[in-house]
Parts: sequence; C-alpha cells; structure tokens
Amino acid sequence: MSLKSFSTLRALLWPVHREEYPKFIPMLLISFLICFNYYLLRISKEAVLITAPQSGAEALPFIKVWVILPTAFILTFLFTRLSNYLSRQTIFYVMLSIFMGYFCLFTFFLYPNQDKLHPHAFADHLQTLLPLGFRGFIALIRNWTFTTFYVMSEMWSTMIMTILFWGFANDTTSVKDAKRFYGLFGVGTNLSGVIAGALAAHLSTQQFNPLIPFGKTGWDQSIFLINMLVIASGLICMMLYWWMNRKGYGYTEENLRSHREAPIKMSIRKSFASILKSPYLCLIAILVVTYNIVINLAEVVWKDQVKQLYPLAADFNHYMAEVNLWIALIAAIISFFISGNIIRVLGWTKSALISPILTFFTGLLFFGALLLPKETLMGLGLSFGMAQPAIAVFLGSLQNCLLRGTKYSLVDATKELAFIPLSNEEKIRGKAAIDGIGSRLGKSGGSLIYQFLLISFGTIVGSIPIVGVLLIVSLTAWIFAVKALGKQFNYLTSDHVPPQGEPSAVSI
Repeated sequence: MSLKSFSTLRALLWPVHREEYPKFIPMLLISFLICFNYYLLRISKEAVLITAPQSGAEALPFIKVWVILPTAFILTFLFTRLSNYLSRQTIFYVMLSIFMGYFCLFTFFLYPNQDKLHPHAFADHLQTLLPLGFRGFIALIRNWTFTTFYVMSEMWSTMIMTILFWGFANDTTSVKDAKRFYGLFGVGTNLSGVIAGALAAHLSTQQFNPLIPFGKTGWDQSIFLINMLVIASGLICMMLYWWMNRKGYGYTEENLRSHREAPIKMSIRKSFASILKSPYLCLIAILVVTYNIVINLAEVVWKDQVKQLYPLAADFNHYMAEVNLWIALIAAIISFFISGNIIRVLGWTKSALISPILTFFTGLLFFGALLLPKETLMGLGLSFGMAQPAIAVFLGSLQNCLLRGTKYSLVDATKELAFIPLSNEEKIRGKAAIDGIGSRLGKSGGSLIYQFLLISFGTIVGSIPIVGVLLIVSLTAWIFAVKALGKQFNYLTSDHVPPQGEPSAVSI
C-alpha cells in the first residue's frame, strides 16, 4: 500500500490503513510488552548484581564470557532443535514459558533465600588465592543467584525480543510494509521504556510495606513488584500472540503450508555455515558484533563511575531507571518523528550511520573527561556547579542515552530491514546465528578485553586509555560494515532484482 493514500501529516506520523489495524495493533502491543519487560529487567539486573556484597561493574566482563556466552549457545541450540520439530507458534510459547518459569523461581525462591544459597565462605577463600583482577569472577560465584537473574534478563533481549518477536515480524511483513510499520514499532517499544523507567524509578524509592507479603526491606519488595510486572506482561504477550495466529493475522495457513512443503533443518553448524557462505550475512554479523563490542566497552567504564557515585542498591537502581527513561524517551521521539522518515528520505545507509557517528563524538567527551587531570576536572565541575565525579557520570550517561536511544530506533530498524530481502532459509538460519550468538560474541569480545585489562591493571580505572583506543577501532569497523551492507541492501531491494523466497516477504 502506498503512502500517497494518506494525508501529509498522517503519512508522517501514522502511515497505517484502517484495515491493517487487526494485525498491526496486536503486534504493536506485543512489541510494547516485550520491550517493557526488557527495560525493567535491564534496570534491575544491574542494580541487583553490581551493588551486591563485594561486587561491582568488574563482575560484568566475567559474566558475559563465562556465563552468558555458554547460555546463549545453549538457548540457541535449543531454539534450532525445536525449530526442526515444532511449529513457529509452539516455539514461541515454549521459549517464553522457560523465561516466565525462571522469573517465578527467582521471585519466590532464589531471591528470598539468597543468604542461605550464596557461598560467601568459599568466595572469601578464593579471594585469598586469586589476584585482585579476579575480584569480578569471584563476585559472580559469591552471588550466583543474582548472576542467573542477570543472565536470564540479558537473554530476554536476545531470545524473546530479537529472535522470537522480530523473527515473527519479519516473516509476516513485507519490505514495503516494514518501512511504514517498523518505525511505529520503535515508537511503541520506546514508549514502553519511558513507562518502565518511570515505574522502576518510583519503585526504587519503595519504603517497607508490611501489607506486602514479601521481603524484609523496601528494596526486597521493589524487586518483587518489578518481577510480578514482568511475569504479567509475559502472560499477556502469549495471549495476544495466540489471538493473532487464531484470527489469521500472524502465521497464515499459506505460510505454514510453505514451511511444511520446504522444511528447513536447523542446527548451529548450518546456521553459521549460512553466514560464511553469504557476504551479505557476514556484513550483518560484523555490524551486530561491532555494535555490541562498542556498547560493552563504553558501558563497563560508565557503570563503574555510577557505582562510585551511587553505592547503595536503591540509589543505583533509581539513577539507572532515570537514565533508561531518557534513553526510551529519546528513542521514542526519534522513532515517531524521525526514524521512519529518515529511512524513507535518506535511505538505509545514512540512517544506519547516525548511531556510530554520534557515539564517536560523545565518546570523545566521556573518555576525555576521565583522562583529564583532576585539577582541570575540578575546575570544570565548579564552572558547571557539579561535583568532580558527577561530570564523568553525566557525560557517560549522555553517551549511553544517545547510543542506546539511536540503537532502539535506528540501528534495530535498519538491521531488521536488512534481513527481509533474503530467502526464507537465509533469514531463519542467519537470524538465529547472528542474533542468538553473534550479539553475545560481540559482548563477550569486549568482556574478554576487559578481563585481560583487569588482570593486567587490577582496576577498571587503570585501563581507561586502552579502552578508549579500542572503542575507536570498533567504531571504525562498525561504520565500514554499514557502508558495505548498505550497497548490497540497495541492490537487493531495487526494482530490477527478482524477489527471493516468499513474494510477500520481499516485494517492494
């Protein structure tokens, strides 16, 4: 359907036809609820782990390599195995149920019994044997229930938001419709972040309420309420997904018949082989890996600064909730007023370049502030009426807001668009490997760098100059991947190229 049938204002803000509402609105609500959970979990997972006893931001690199990466392989293997035997709808229910079951377990058993379950004596013994640089590794063992919560919260974005939801959207949306719909999905998902950030900030100030039958402190009750919201949102997602498929607005009988006639056997090996055989998929993989390296390098330093400024769990969670509120607000504004129009007007390549370019300039400010002499930084603090530690935290928050905000609005939309012109086999296998494991490899790559630096320098602060250089190198690779991929995407979506796979998935 063409934008010419809309008025100028509606084409800009709401390019959806009335007859498309039964499909578009439930899908918008599913994306809203999944991302609502993502934001809630992203905020609380860091407060729970980073402010845990004898823990800090230095635990994150060890968790991302030694726990999250193996978990990503296990869940991706499970997804590929299930794809060989179950329908797409059933896989959605099974994967979502695994996460809902874990969050129930954490809320009602693991968190309340943390004092009995955490091996503090063993961790203290390890601390006497290992060097200072292994403090983060010991912290993930000491607070293992919090580690599992961090891991499952992190995997929510990969398995549920990226693979399941976006896989569903890509399978049932054409390139032409995606250019109208995906920007609005971005608005919904990022508005969910605004609401989640505001709720998390409010719940962080929760005073102990004896009427709530959970927890010994206000912070315990905050965690209980946040997790109950996560569980309720997940159940509503299942109901909406069931309704869409039952009414024929999701996977239609024609889709299911085509899948039965040409089944695609899934395995991790075949998924990676598909990437290696396709230069196009390789470029998407480079884009995903480099983005995750960049954000991991920048965030660990920033979170270490935030922990120094806000050492208490409730204060840390409140600040991170406010930052996430701003991230979501920025992303929602970009998605609603700019994102879809930028992609339509400027094209794929220029739209995808915005995030790495902004990150480069904000990174110069943040790392520049960290490397300035203390006397100069104190002088700047007096000029702006801010304490010395607050300047670096503010600049790091600014970088994080712009990096995450453009990621959720522009990077995600352009990346998902890049999958649509591919054949059904390339989409399924490529997306499983790239989004399921590629993103984890990017974060683990950044985490391995941090582990080496922590062992070498002992602290995050001592490694800041090298992290800054590596950030520039990673940004350069990200920009290269975007430019090269943009050329191929424009060719594949041009009128003279015959569509691949299902006609509905690639027609433009």
